[in-house]
Amino acid sequence: MARDPAPQHPRPLPLPRWAWWFLAASYALIAACVAVDVVSGPETTLAPVLAALPVLAGVRARRARVPLLAGVVAIGLVFFLAAANSGVPSLVHVTSAVSVLAVTFTITGAVVLVTARERELAQVRGVAEAAQGALLRPPPPRVGGLEVAVRYVAAEAEARIGGDLYEVVETDFGVRVLLGDVRGKGLEAVQTAADVLGVFRDAARSEPGLDAVAARLDGALVRRGAGEEFVTAVLLTVPPSGHTAVLANCGHPPPLLRHDATVTEVTPEVYAPPLGLLPLTGGHYRPQSVPYRPDDLLLLYTDGVSEARDRHDRFYPPAERVADMAEKDPDALLDRVLTDLHAWTGGGLGDDAALLALRRVR
Repeated sequence: MARDPAPQHPRPLPLPRWAWWFLAASYALIAACVAVDVVSGPETTLAPVLAALPVLAGVRARRARVPLLAGVVAIGLVFFLAAANSGVPSLVHVTSAVSVLAVTFTITGAVVLVTARERELAQVRGVAEAAQGALLRPPPPRVGGLEVAVRYVAAEAEARIGGDLYEVVETDFGVRVLLGDVRGKGLEAVQTAADVLGVFRDAARSEPGLDAVAARLDGALVRRGAGEEFVTAVLLTVPPSGHTAVLANCGHPPPLLRHDATVTEVTPEVYAPPLGLLPLTGGHYRPQSVPYRPDDLLLLYTDGVSEARDRHDRFYPPAERVADMAEKDPDALLDRVLTDLHAWTGGGLGDDAALLALRRVR
């Protein structure tokens, strides 16, 4: 029978450089206290400071033996100093040893608890990420008459679960596209994204009108009864013939259309609320036709792109920046956009970001 693999201990989060200096200074201070104690004569002792040694060892530890070994070293030093300081009352040495033991047991228990919680959280996150990865299947590089590329970038390396979603499907009505952003993060956002994607995959193939697809998505969110939950989204249909596309914007940042060297924002003719909020405003979603000729490129993105800020607190301007990018290949363009976005923000994003580039080839 195969043996279960040994449990993996979570890696501690990286510390900033200044924190390392504080830890190094603490170890140096303990070493200095021991040295001073040895040379100061038999009538004084600084042994109580050794109780800090297992605490320092436990700061980055994810295994119980680390603070335990530090405690053993500290107890050994207490006995060494007790022998060197024969003029100090025995009660002081006993108190130092007991303090070291109490602190060692406490910090060891804390390390065990923290490690167990981190392992449990990592397992839950892993399941959620696997579910999200199954939901957000990368589209093929060519769908119908479109070249397609997609990118999904998490704001934080330790928080890869978000609510951005996308889908590209080929139907009898043409290629249909969804790019959306669920309000919120975590497992609830993944569940909402799963519901929206499931409804879209069915409605995109069965509903002839994009307004009906949007209405189906809105109704599904309303029926979930999730209170303030909603999804901003862009829906797109690219018919198999002609030089137009049909677009419905549901409270989402406007897509960019690049024709020749000109980049324009495709702003909605009539404002529409995010999916899930239509009953609060009444009316219905009104798709609009936009010119979309061979070699034109549409760039869809979430607000993690348009609301990214630089060190002067300025928002990233997608239309202005993309206008200076000459890449025709969707993959190359998205790589260029992400490089530029990280340069704008200084390396980090405040929110998850999803981008979808569609170049019409016929």
